Amino acid sequence: MERKKIIAGNWKMNMLPDEAMQFIQGLTNIAEKHSEIEIILCVPYTDLFYALMAAQNTKIKIGAQNMHWEEKGAFTGEISGKMLEPIGVEYVIIGHSERRAYFAETDETVNKKVKSALKYNLKPIICVGETLEQRLKGETDSIIRRQVKNAFEQIEEEDLKQIIIAYEPIWAIGTGKTATAQEADDTISIIRQEIQQLYSKEAAKNIIIQYGGSVNSKNAKELFEKQNIDGALIGGASLNLEEFIRIIQLV
Repeated sequence: MERKKIIAGNWKMNMLPDEAMQFIQGLTNIAEKHSEIEIILCVPYTDLFYALMAAQNTKIKIGAQNMHWEEKGAFTGEISGKMLEPIGVEYVIIGHSERRAYFAETDETVNKKVKSALKYNLKPIICVGETLEQRLKGETDSIIRRQVKNAFEQIEEEDLKQIIIAYEPIWAIGTGKTATAQEADDTISIIRQEIQQLYSKEAAKNIIIQYGGSVNSKNAKELFEKQNIDGALIGGASLNLEEFIRIIQLV
């Protein structure tokens, strides 16, 4: 079975509700035309309700950018999977490098969030990636394997069909730099090897793995042609409707 291609936009801390609705309206026809591709928009919490309304009866899926692992409690400012599920959120980004770098996300909290997301029928997009220093020291392989192994601790193989992995080299996020298509493919191959070790050859073959890190319409085609890359998690370029559409058309 051929793996589905997935294009996900991560809007980060951008877009007001009216902008979100306008963007989705502009994307609807393209999503219909390219229905073989899963198109996801991961929007700020304040946009979720409006985005979900605008995306009703379209091929566009809506995701959150983070969640807490507890279902409720004294966690001021946090949102739980139990809160995201009933409003119709389908996906959630977990362990983005900005969450790891600025908000003390660890491999352990990533794993807790993955378990909680699955409990509430949310599909996690698990981010892994190395720093430039780690890459230059030749540590990419060990860092990526460790992040994957820890993220999937006590996760059953049957749950893998609900999970997406996004390989995002930290040095390529928001910098304008991008891994070459070959570098990205090689590292994603390492992720598949680790999944095979943890689970099975079949699991490694079927799990969807995206590339993220300054993806745009200039480099997308070459990335998408690689055997191991199943689409992209897109930051800055997902804020521009025309650019995002161009990337979708390159899949």
